[in-house]
Parts: sequence; C-alpha cells; structure tokens
Amino acid sequence: MMKVNAGRGKRAGDNDAGEVKRARQAPERPLVTPAVVLVHPQLGENIGFAARAMANFGLSDLRLVAPRDGWPNDKAIAAAAGAVAVVDRATVYDTIEAAIGDLNYVLATTARPREMVKLVLSPETAAAALRERASAAERTGVMFGAERSGLDNDAIALADAILTAPVSPGFASLSLPQAVLLFSYEWLKCQSPKALGRITTFDGPALEGTPTPDTWPATRAELFGLFEHLEGELDRSGFLRPPEKRPSMVRSIRNMFHRMGVTEQDVRTWRGIITALTRRPPSRG
Repeated sequence: MMKVNAGRGKRAGDNDAGEVKRARQAPERPLVTPAVVLVHPQLGENIGFAARAMANFGLSDLRLVAPRDGWPNDKAIAAAAGAVAVVDRATVYDTIEAAIGDLNYVLATTARPREMVKLVLSPETAAAALRERASAAERTGVMFGAERSGLDNDAIALADAILTAPVSPGFASLSLPQAVLLFSYEWLKCQSPKALGRITTFDGPALEGTPTPDTWPATRAELFGLFEHLEGELDRSGFLRPPEKRPSMVRSIRNMFHRMGVTEQDVRTWRGIITALTRRPPSRG
C-alpha cells in the first residue's frame, strides 16, 4: 500500500522499502520513539488533540489509517495548537498492515477483555518495554482505535501485545486523545532524567521532591542548637510539665522537626520566632 505525507500531500512509493532496509543496516542510530497509529479516527479535532499530547511528551511519529473525514484536516490543525508540526508530518495509510509494516513490535490498546491469548501490559510496563526495544534499534508502535468502538479483533490480532490502563469499572471508556496522552506520558516518564514542568534558561527543569533554593538541609549541630533554645524556653514557661512526662514530650517535639526535613534557613527562622515570642516587653519607665 501507498502512504501519504500530510505536510506535502505527496505519495511515497517503492523508496520506503529502501529506506527501511538502510535503517536496519545501520548498527548505531539515535533512539527511535514509538509510532502512534490512529486506526480509522473519526474527528479531526481528536487527531489534533492527540498530536498535541504526543508533542507534550516527546513523540512525533503520527500515522493515520483511513481517517473518516479525509486528510489534511483543518480542524486537526486548529486543535493541535503548538503541535502543528506533528500534524504536518503525519502519514496516512489505507490499511493497518501498511501503517505498521516497518515496525518490529506493535501494541494494541483496548479496555475490553478479548477472547485471545495475548500478553497484556499496563501503560507503565508497556512504555518500559518499548524503551528497551528502542534501545536495541527496534522500531515500535502503539495502535489506537476509532472513537466509537476502538480496535476490532482483527486489528488486535496484528499486534504483539495488548496495552490497557487501570480505569474505573463503572466507566472504563477513554477518549482517543486521553488514551494517547496516557501512553505518551508514561513514555516520557520512563526516560532519564525525569525532568518536570517547563524547562527554562533561568532555573532549568523542575525535579521531583522539595526544592531548596539558596539553602541546604540543616546539620545535626544546627538542630541541636534549635532544640536547646526551644526546650530551654519551654522549661521557663512551664510547658514541659510534669517532670516525668518531659522526656516523652521532648522526643515528640524533636520528631516533629525531623519529619519536616528542616533546612538551615528553617532553623534560623524558628530561632528568630522563639526569640520574638519570649522577649520581655520594654518597660514603660
């Protein structure tokens, strides 16, 4: 079968086989991201939203199998927003077989149980498996079915395994863009390093955990000084009474600070608070 390049509107013929052959002969090549194959998509908007989800998480190979409303599609371009490049590079195929012909490993997405013996993967496990295969220079892809009914059994039979997400039994249906976004997110998440949010030249990417700019975790000595200061004032105020309960009260207070993950700035702030609260009011003369 022939395929259409959406951006230029040209058909690529016999040279595709030569390109695939040359790619296989190259032992060292950059990591190839999975292809996202939309089988009989109905709405141009959903194609655009799916392209936007792909771009958010580093995917760019969009393949369309006989889109209902034809191609190119102005509604897809409008919905893609800043991901128009993904839509422009999309390729269109007449059949599923043609769309996945150059791939070494293919997953089929479905939320319904099927009467066939086939490996079932979660999005997280599937992304890790595709990442491993891509590292071995394999070309991979994930098929998504039409909005109304998803993939049929004949389409699923063409895949190596099934990809399905944990969803509520009361409402297990995901929209097409949602399904693409869910897989795309897991794909990027399995990459390293795991940067979060928007990367800027000012402060770089966000990383998981609690950021501590311009400070650092408090040392034990700094914490001990804080404890001595606080407990001394609590003794003077009569808070740590009766005497037999003082040890357990002190341990509870110290454990509260340990759970906070206190920074040296926190220590200085708390000591300032204690000083302010215990300072004697000035005499009126």
